[in-house]
Amino acid sequence: MSKADKLGVSASFARAQPVGVSSRRAAIAEATGAPTSGVLPPSEVPIEALAHNPLNLREDLTDLDELAQSLIVRGQLQPLAVATRMAFMEAHPGQTDGLGRAPYVVIDGNRRLAAAQLAGLKTMHIHVNDALAASAADILESALIANVHRVDVAPLDQARAIQELVDVHGSQAQVAKRLGKTPAWVSQRLALLNLTPTLQEKVETGELKVEPARRIGRLPQEEQESAASESINAVNPPRQRTRPAPTVNAVNAAPPAPTPVPTLAPTPRITIATDSPETIADALTAHLTPDDLKAVTELLVTRI
Repeated sequence: MSKADKLGVSASFARAQPVGVSSRRAAIAEATGAPTSGVLPPSEVPIEALAHNPLNLREDLTDLDELAQSLIVRGQLQPLAVATRMAFMEAHPGQTDGLGRAPYVVIDGNRRLAAAQLAGLKTMHIHVNDALAASAADILESALIANVHRVDVAPLDQARAIQELVDVHGSQAQVAKRLGKTPAWVSQRLALLNLTPTLQEKVETGELKVEPARRIGRLPQEEQESAASESINAVNPPRQRTRPAPTVNAVNAAPPAPTPVPTLAPTPRITIATDSPETIADALTAHLTPDDLKAVTELLVTRI
């Protein structure tokens, strides 16, 4: 099944149609009053003409105050990448909640739009590109690739977006190829979604650090809580109660006892007797989770 079939989107949508308009687009145009062709897109629109992208990977638009202040002082330095409402509705008939009557949907720049609304801006510069709304996979990839190196994207939001791409493309290896990453990189980030809800909340609050959380996510859920406690305590060891120093002659005073240094739990290792491929397979199956086995298999296939 093609990507377009999975998404219920016409694969020919992104192709130019110089003659005529699809019946669906004509119906949308009639309902919204938007013209179907022949109108030069504007470069600046009222802010109420812009709707947030319902498929935006960021669930929370954070740290808006500083960006809003920058927009007030310096102005908008980069236009928002938007698609027309008509194109978005044609590509995503089931994802139109929250669009209101806005004629444009922001594909890249939702945080800037939120900050501009906070700052009270009246208009915003835009760049209209309906090809960005061609399919759910394309729109999600555009958002993910644009944000994958940004530190303000929450790790769990990133993992959820990657999982959506896996659902569309069918495998972690395909997603890794499209993102220019290794299958191991994809697998590590998806491991966060295997954490218990309680531990996911601790990742979001920063109590549980991301790197150990990815390792813990590969464990069975019944073992995760104790492993997380060890990791949290190793990073933030409990404070020792300080005792008052005894009053003794400085010459005869005993040296202070060294402060104990917390030790991290050793990383588990797999010992494999390489006498046959079957033995290697049995050892890996006994020690790895199904997701890890799949990731290892995909890595091996790419190296053949």
